[in-house]
Amino acid sequence: MTDPNAVPHPVQAVVLAGGQGSRLRPYTDDRPKPMVEIPGTGTPIIGHQLSWLAAEGVTDVVISCGHLADVLQKWLDTADLPVSVTTVVETEPLGRGGGLKYAAAHLPHPDRPWYATNGDIWTRFSLRDMADFHTERDALATLALARPRIPWGAVQTDGFGRITDFIEAPPSTFEINAGIYVFSPGFADLLPERGDHERTTFPHLARERRLAGFPIPQGSYWRAIDTAKDLTEAAKELAAHGR
Repeated sequence: MTDPNAVPHPVQAVVLAGGQGSRLRPYTDDRPKPMVEIPGTGTPIIGHQLSWLAAEGVTDVVISCGHLADVLQKWLDTADLPVSVTTVVETEPLGRGGGLKYAAAHLPHPDRPWYATNGDIWTRFSLRDMADFHTERDALATLALARPRIPWGAVQTDGFGRITDFIEAPPSTFEINAGIYVFSPGFADLLPERGDHERTTFPHLARERRLAGFPIPQGSYWRAIDTAKDLTEAAKELAAHGR
């Protein structure tokens, strides 16, 4: 039975897809980063994201475009999309915070919570669980937290300085901002018109104890597609897990 007092899960989201993706060249010479295909899937990163958002109950997505926006818009016009998509284009760079604010102004339900994700994230976990976590902590903003694997092998030593084991690509001991968010209504008002919200809005909310961190569940897939090596690794991981 549905709880009549339960806060509804977000049905709208923003995808930040305006970056130049310089570290992914030459793949991004003729397309924005979210339009780069993960080898073996035949689908660009943005396609995987829209499918995931739809599976999590999202019906409306605003995509913030910038670099080679027309390439992304043409794909959206011809693709069979699982959600309703609106695109907005920054005529000049606004920074991540400014871009988020600009895109949020085009969400269909300004009085309801919303998700946001960076356009280069390929992941799968329950956004509904993250939204519940956000609500339970009365947060104004909640960040998904990931533990990426260190790209080098690590060693373990004992108390006498003797090496006892080698560990290939271990998880980091630190959690990082995974680039996926839940925001309450009114959060957009705190974003800068220009600049980076991670240096302005987020520290302010952290001091007020209104910023929460949701650890991505162990075993859930998460990867930021930032370099050509990330593409290769993502393809291997997806093939290994049959995703």
